[in-house]
Amino acid sequence: MTTLYERIGGEAAVDKAVDIFYDKIMADGRISAFFENIDMFALARKQKLFLTMVFGGPSDYSGEDMRTAHAGMGINNEHFNAVVENLAGTLSELGVGADDIAEVAKIADSVRDEVLNR
Repeated sequence: MTTLYERIGGEAAVDKAVDIFYDKIMADGRISAFFENIDMFALARKQKLFLTMVFGGPSDYSGEDMRTAHAGMGINNEHFNAVVENLAGTLSELGVGADDIAEVAKIADSVRDEVLNR
């Protein structure tokens, strides 16, 4: 059985997806303000490691847990949904199949409460 990481194309696909994803995030007025004054290069590097780990690839992620990383940001369900929507759109644009995109959405939803600090 292959991992989600392998099915979507491994490291090269994750790298490309994160770059496109953050372009979409920065263009999305619902959530772009959360990323003002952020070192986007460093954030993208962390996101690539994080997604690699949660998609079943090699685990080199050593960042904060989701609750700690998003504490005090005021993120609500609308913001969370916008992020997932942009990620799904990115993956679709890259030719990832609907079943794998649904799996990614399920993974994202599994940390919703932590990101929203509920």
